[in-house]
Amino acid sequence: MEEPDPRLEFFVEPFTEGRPGHHVTAAIEEVAARGLEVRVGPFGSVAHGGLDALIDVAGPLLRSAFSAGADRISLHITTGSASHAATAPTTLHDALTRMIGDVELELGAPLVALSREAKQAAVRLLDARGAFLLRKAVEDVADAMGVSRITIYNYLNAEKGG
Repeated sequence: MEEPDPRLEFFVEPFTEGRPGHHVTAAIEEVAARGLEVRVGPFGSVAHGGLDALIDVAGPLLRSAFSAGADRISLHITTGSASHAATAPTTLHDALTRMIGDVELELGAPLVALSREAKQAAVRLLDARGAFLLRKAVEDVADAMGVSRITIYNYLNAEKGG
């Protein structure tokens, strides 16, 4: 029996802000050509569909994007129940770990490997999700990014305009 709400998440690099490059649009067009609706976000694209359809489109998506100049593609296929089970934290610390993992997936790289601008975007995403309401979250996020606590506070203050 097929799991509910399977989805394909993909992030095509190189990434540049603004309009996506031909390597990105080639991947999106490949998925859309197979009848799947693609939601394009700032940190990746998502298509929902049957599990078989998502698996079948993965190869052509990779081929099209690489042929059009991509140099790296992050691709994840998850089922609804698998993603719900994986997101169910057992402790608050697990919740922060999951939030960090979700942001890394959205941004296409571990926090430590991100550019300064992408780290700032990661802090904005984590803050919007309530990560910094958790005890020691600033320290844990700073460790994950390879920066100081002060840097995280500066990113948070810049976001709030102060």
